[in-house]
Amino acid sequence: MGSSDDRQEEQTHEVLQALESLRVGKDTAALPDVTADIKCFTEQCSLGFARRYLAAQKGAYPIILSYCKKNMEEQDSALAALSALAALTDGQPDLLDEEGRQFLLDVLQKYQVDSLVTCAAICVVRHCCIKHEQNRQDLVKGGVLPLLTGAITRHSGSAELVKEASSALRVMTFDDDVRVTFGHAHEHAKSIVLEHSGLKILIEAAKAHLSNTSVLSELCATLSRLAVRNEFCQDICDLGGLKFMMTLLADSYESPELVRQVLSAIRAIAGNDDVKDAVVNAGGVDLIVIAMNRHTSNPAVCEQGCACLSVLALRKPNNCKVIMENGAAIAAVQAMKTHPDAANVQKQACMLIRNLVARMPNYSLQILELGAEGLIARAVQTHEDCGDVGKAALRDLGCKVELRELWTGKHGSIAN
Repeated sequence: MGSSDDRQEEQTHEVLQALESLRVGKDTAALPDVTADIKCFTEQCSLGFARRYLAAQKGAYPIILSYCKKNMEEQDSALAALSALAALTDGQPDLLDEEGRQFLLDVLQKYQVDSLVTCAAICVVRHCCIKHEQNRQDLVKGGVLPLLTGAITRHSGSAELVKEASSALRVMTFDDDVRVTFGHAHEHAKSIVLEHSGLKILIEAAKAHLSNTSVLSELCATLSRLAVRNEFCQDICDLGGLKFMMTLLADSYESPELVRQVLSAIRAIAGNDDVKDAVVNAGGVDLIVIAMNRHTSNPAVCEQGCACLSVLALRKPNNCKVIMENGAAIAAVQAMKTHPDAANVQKQACMLIRNLVARMPNYSLQILELGAEGLIARAVQTHEDCGDVGKAALRDLGCKVELRELWTGKHGSIAN
């Protein structure tokens, strides 16, 4: 036991040792003299949150920031310093202060032509905005959005930068800070689209990386977060976004992560009724079912596939016909059988079945013959989240279902 503790102390000591060397050299040494220490510090911080936290507690942030500010003129030095700052702030967004925020905005402004430095600075911005609403709002007020969209346009050929900037834009639309009751996620999404042509820029960037699945996944995820208004969904479609998603689904269905992100993006934009029809007319239903059948064992793909088809079926009897003809009900039932413990798969499959028969009761028998009743009943019993939607599906299928009245207004007044 003692040797394990000693080892832990030795490993912890390494990050503090590197930090101490940087502290001593802060006022005298130029970065090249401490390159080994700063790289060691970055490496140590990257090994785990405990080390980053310890370093922060020992005053690492102002030391690393001062190295960043002093060494921006030479690319290698700048990259080493920014990488250290990115490693330190990962999971510690509270470290960012006004000085650091202004420094990041200045770097993105002054070093726009350098894709590597820009990418490293954007990584710091992203880390400082995850789960930190105030940092997001302050950076947006400082003008970070046009710097991010501008970086994608200027360096559209750089896969790493496009990924990093797209991810940073997406983080600006998060509502993940439990300390804040109401964030500006919706306002930021609107601003990215309306003031900074975000949709056009992201879709154009995707066309430059059609063979890079990780970049395309990132771009699809960000487009999903920006589809916050009916007209934005239509804009994505009009700008060629839907066509590109259909192509991706057809060409890259072997990659489950990319398929999941594309399905999520289609689900987001199909909130618009005209886009629903466009997806169906473009052969989207067939592609979605093929993807679900190909990745039956992947719960995330099954969940997004069912959710996507459920949105396409909603209030659209003609779409329901196409969905049934393409075997989507079979795929949904198979997903329920394969993933009995995945609450989200069960819930979305119930939702799809419900939407298929709500306006087209003639499909009920066909779906019941697949064994849907038993599967839905089991989902209702097993998963609390499936209660309402599962019972609604059973009711619309014509099955016997006990709908409990939560309150009837009898036996005393509300005042009592």
